[in-house]
Amino acid sequence: MASFFSRLAAAAWCLSFTVPAIADDLVVGSKRFTESYVLGEITRQVLVEAGVPAVHRQGLGNTAVMEQALANGGVQVYPEYTGTIVREILKRDGSPSLEQLNQWLAPRGLKAAVPLGFNNSYALAMREDDAARLGIATISDLARAKGPLRFGLSHEFLVRADGWGALQRAYQLPFTPGSGLDHGLAYQALSRGQVDVVDAYTTDAQIARMKLRVLRDDRAFFPRYDAVLLMRATVDERPLAAALSNRIDDVAMRAMNGQVEIDGKSFEAVAREFVARSKVAGVVRPAAAATSPVGTGFVDRLFAPDLPRLLREHLTLVFASLAIAVAIGVPLGVLAHRSPRLSGSLMGAVGIAQTVPSLALLAFLIALVGTIGFLPALLALSVYALLPIVRNTHAGLSSLSAGMRQAGLALGLRDGQVLRGVELPLAAPTIFAGIKTAAVLNVGLATVATFIGAGGLGERIVAGLAVNDTTLMLAGAVPAAVLALLTQWVFDGLERWLRRRRVP
Repeated sequence: MASFFSRLAAAAWCLSFTVPAIADDLVVGSKRFTESYVLGEITRQVLVEAGVPAVHRQGLGNTAVMEQALANGGVQVYPEYTGTIVREILKRDGSPSLEQLNQWLAPRGLKAAVPLGFNNSYALAMREDDAARLGIATISDLARAKGPLRFGLSHEFLVRADGWGALQRAYQLPFTPGSGLDHGLAYQALSRGQVDVVDAYTTDAQIARMKLRVLRDDRAFFPRYDAVLLMRATVDERPLAAALSNRIDDVAMRAMNGQVEIDGKSFEAVAREFVARSKVAGVVRPAAAATSPVGTGFVDRLFAPDLPRLLREHLTLVFASLAIAVAIGVPLGVLAHRSPRLSGSLMGAVGIAQTVPSLALLAFLIALVGTIGFLPALLALSVYALLPIVRNTHAGLSSLSAGMRQAGLALGLRDGQVLRGVELPLAAPTIFAGIKTAAVLNVGLATVATFIGAGGLGERIVAGLAVNDTTLMLAGAVPAAVLALLTQWVFDGLERWLRRRRVP
């Protein structure tokens, strides 16, 4: 059993370096809402058509995460909006020209290029019947509204410099917004009457579908949010400019959002249709054969062509992090057992690490290692796997009789020999139970890794959440649940096999 743990620990060094090889590809990022997914995929496809190898890291989170990813090179380009760049990234005011904007961005090694042709401003929206009944047409009218109103505001809008706090002060809005709500789910809550006011993007397809009233910004609080591609200064924007400059207006963008959110098309299919139209117009080079579109049913989504890739990424994250956690956690458990004065501190440290919110830990590790993607996700999952391994190792060794160790030493065995040949084999069932618990937990936690571009089955869950597509969410959640059950079953089988080997 001790040799088994040694082999598992050694496997960490192999698995921890199985990072997807994308070093030569230009990485396109996108945020966690429909329009960003679509524009990110369009950008990737245009680059590929132009002969530039590119990959799309979907749904990477809010502006702060994207800014950090650009700064450390984890992402080279992503769709952004001028108002967001000015207020959130540069911490300035006004609506500068693109030239002025690039002068401000130059010291950061960034540039805003390829104006896409539409303005997607923030707005507040209500159900038309409620707005008519309360006489609300503008945000100033909202400030004077009588009676309580329930707000369903997105997490990012609640904390942005140009979001709720500044808007509330500008209009003297006498409301408390409550907890944040995912942008895609907010429309669902609005349609069910669970909230009364949501923040919206003016190109959202749901506005027309649900016949919502967009409240007029009568004090011109929101700046222009002209869509551009924000990129590192070293990126050659010419292929993108040739294909995309001023090629997408508000109507076209709203229609593409609707194709995803209402018609159920995939981001890839909608982007492919746009690129095909561009090719007909002679803008983009001839393309390779397009892949077959994916159906919209659950089975079609479940067994879509990306399933092998997502499973490979998910399993690599889970078992590489588990191997690293075993390599660190078992020795820590031994140390806690052998040094009672250190035991409390060690157990407390791994316990505290387990309580750190996953997204906060991921953000910290991105800053620490200077990149997004596989490596910070691997480290985060390794940290979360430590507690059950360390605790069970300590508990397993503590359950053994002290006389057993003394007997081994009396027979002339060295301390290390007693540990490897007597104590660890006897404590193995308890240690193995901790490893099994860590493995099953990490299968679920690995879905969060998609927020920083590490891939895995979480991609489908996050994408489905962004467009309120339950089928797509289930196409990611069901394989993750099955994977957790299979992991439990495999470890149960290993445990039975190891026990049989111990029987004389």
